[in-house]
Amino acid sequence: MDSPMCLIENRNGQELIINQEAERILSGISQPVVVVAIVGKYRTGKSYLMNKLARSQTGFPLGSTIQSKTKGIWMWCVPHPCKPGHTLVLLDTEGLGDVEKGDSKNDAWIFCLAVLLSSNFVINSIGTIDQQAMEQIHYVTELTKRIKIKSNPNEKEDESGEFKRIFPTFTWCVRDFSLDLELDGKEVTEDEYLMNSLKLKQGVGNKINDYNLPRECILHYFHSHKCFVFERPASSKKLRNLEQLEEKELEEDFVEQTKKFCNYMFKHGNVKTLSGGLIVTGRMLGNLTTTYINTIQSGSVPCMENAVLALSMIENTGAVQDALAKYGADMNQQAQRFPTETLEEFLHIHRECEKEAIKVFLGRSFNDEDQNYQKELKNLLDQRMKTFSEQNEKVSADLCQSLILELSANLENGISQGYYSKPGGHKMFLAEKLNVIESYNTRPKKGLKSFEVLQNFRRNIKATEDSIERTDATMTMQAKEIAERKKQAERAERERQILEQNKRHQQEMMERQRKIQEQHEKMLKDKIEQDILRMKQEHQRVVQQQLE
Repeated sequence: MDSPMCLIENRNGQELIINQEAERILSGISQPVVVVAIVGKYRTGKSYLMNKLARSQTGFPLGSTIQSKTKGIWMWCVPHPCKPGHTLVLLDTEGLGDVEKGDSKNDAWIFCLAVLLSSNFVINSIGTIDQQAMEQIHYVTELTKRIKIKSNPNEKEDESGEFKRIFPTFTWCVRDFSLDLELDGKEVTEDEYLMNSLKLKQGVGNKINDYNLPRECILHYFHSHKCFVFERPASSKKLRNLEQLEEKELEEDFVEQTKKFCNYMFKHGNVKTLSGGLIVTGRMLGNLTTTYINTIQSGSVPCMENAVLALSMIENTGAVQDALAKYGADMNQQAQRFPTETLEEFLHIHRECEKEAIKVFLGRSFNDEDQNYQKELKNLLDQRMKTFSEQNEKVSADLCQSLILELSANLENGISQGYYSKPGGHKMFLAEKLNVIESYNTRPKKGLKSFEVLQNFRRNIKATEDSIERTDATMTMQAKEIAERKKQAERAERERQILEQNKRHQQEMMERQRKIQEQHEKMLKDKIEQDILRMKQEHQRVVQQQLE
């Protein structure tokens, strides 16, 4: 927070209302808180000390008039300067006994709320710790009337020890202190001065009781007591502009005393806790504030036991939701690795995320009697696990289905185009199907649905495979019949060709024999003619010879 804001508004001195924006800021603080609340009469410089604890010159308003500046309870959350991982919550209360309020019945409630909400309670007064100062904080005597430890206390049980265990530390700041710290001529410390001022008087009577009562309450209800005295910071004229004054313009002793007070609060200021040592976070402080305000507005007395019970219900419910959110966030991150190859791998992821979720739950939950909230968380985690398991399986199924469609694209195209509707098509189909299955099985990271999707593929294509097998068988038989007929036709054709060839051979032989016969006849005729011619010539020669 860059500046303070009102946490509890005192509306017209009649009604206490929590500021929703301040509650929202507290709900966003998951760190443990060190809560310092300061109370005292108005115009006594409470806001100045709060600003110094915030290590700021300005912040909580400082007034220079007789009017009270702070109304209700204002809050300023800053990082703790000495405790890393902690938030320092400063609560500045409106001045007690403001004459302008007229009805100051809410002063007692503001005083009680400062005690209930703080882990370090600071009383701020001016002058000395005397009876008048005690009377100004008489609200301390009403604490047991306005705050209950248990909802059903045992009448015989003394709760003062319980108050001391639960109530904050007690610090008294005495402003404009001008006396010497001496008792009976002996120098004493500030704490010794406080304890001497809290000494009880011996005796009986109303005056003694009135004197002792506030001192008894301070001694019995608060477990530690600390005192700081401050000299007047500057002249009255300068004090009107205290916010603008540099440290060098203030009294040196006052500056040192202020630093001493702040250093003590930084180093020794207690972390806010509840019964059982439960450390309070800003979120829990906001819930406690709401519970206390609602109880006061209803006319009841705030009960710390009931407040813790109500807070435990809120925190345990929130712890369940935080754990579920943690499990969901971690599992969603792991879901980027889906699908898992095996169920054991998924269960390992679930167990690791569940372990972290339970850590978150245990870090926020408290007073979870009978582990009811933890059992509820376990049931809800089981339901979420089932959802993520279904998501893991769906991712696997979608991936495998996409893969099988990609690998079987050629097979499907062949089926649609009738490529396998031919003799031997079944064998070709089986070869392509086997290729698809082998390619599918060699692909990694298919997940839990790998086998199921493959079985569905085989089951869905079985009817097509049977049809191709029947078609193949029918067409193969027809092809055989056609081949047989073709063989017979070819054989008949060959026989016909042989017959025709033989016939041609016979015709050729006959033609050849005819030609040979004709040639023989011609040769014979020529020979006869030659013989006749020769015989004629021989005859003529003989005749010639005879004539000669």
